[in-house]
Amino acid sequence: MAEPLIKHTGIAAVLMRDNIDTDQIIPSREMKSVSRQGLEDGLFAGWRYTEPGGRVPNPDFVLNQPDLVGASILVAGENFGCGSSREHAVWALAGYGIRVIIAKSFGEIFHGNCLRNGVLPIMLSAAEVEALAATPAPATVSVDLATQTLHCAQLPSWQPHFEIGAYPKRLLMEGLDPIGLTLTDQDQIDAYFARDAQRRPWLYSAA
Repeated sequence: MAEPLIKHTGIAAVLMRDNIDTDQIIPSREMKSVSRQGLEDGLFAGWRYTEPGGRVPNPDFVLNQPDLVGASILVAGENFGCGSSREHAVWALAGYGIRVIIAKSFGEIFHGNCLRNGVLPIMLSAAEVEALAATPAPATVSVDLATQTLHCAQLPSWQPHFEIGAYPKRLLMEGLDPIGLTLTDQDQIDAYFARDAQRRPWLYSAA
């Protein structure tokens, strides 16, 4: 379960590189458990810190810039999240506080993992992404998921519309994953099994 995402305003951190894969988002050495807890410390560890396995911040990396502390929107290039299917990449981003990723395109599995874990992946045209990326930092971006529109305080003419399916849109707006959405029909599920137990009691008898 994630915090519902209906409207969100945050600082945008620009990481305009193409083909950022899941091992760059969170290197395998940073995945020391199956838990989601603490994964944010390993987010972009290869770029964010001065040496592998260390925790000395690299002052040149975008997320370490003083005016971008607390950024909750990430702006990237083509094919963001390509590579392996590791869900840890999305967990690390969400744990850090990233709620929205704006990119030219996404790795397909990563895109689906975002939608199921409370992170909104927005695909825009190259021109729209580059216009935002060129805005002097720190840029403040507002996302309205209900109307599927974006606005940047520093770029008044930039108001793109983005596409998202009805099903993932509902997941994000209600803060649900697919299992949570199924459980919103718990009363109907319980009623079905109660009726079925009357029709086929042998299936429900204790072994």
